[in-house]
Amino acid sequence: MTYVIAQPCVDVLDKACIEECPVDCIYEGNRMLYIHPDECVDCGACEPVCPVEAIFYEDDLPEQWKDFYKANVEFFEELGSPGGASKVGKIERDHSVVAALPPQGEDH
Repeated sequence: MTYVIAQPCVDVLDKACIEECPVDCIYEGNRMLYIHPDECVDCGACEPVCPVEAIFYEDDLPEQWKDFYKANVEFFEELGSPGGASKVGKIERDHSVVAALPPQGEDH
């Protein structure tokens, strides 16, 4: 089991969750953050600090955002498990589910 970042994060990228993550498993894409399913230790530290309530435990992911589980898992297919987001830095791409979304948020 793992935590998942869903649609409310798209085009927000607050990053408070990155600061709270003790295992450095939250990676930055172009338009949202992704939790590496193999590196997450299910501690839940990220969930309460997310200002847009985009982080859910896998089993609690709302139905309307169920595709974001797949997006968080498949985002890492090419990358593998580098053992920490800080080693990698920003990844200049997004999963197709995210890339296909229109701009999100009040400013768009």
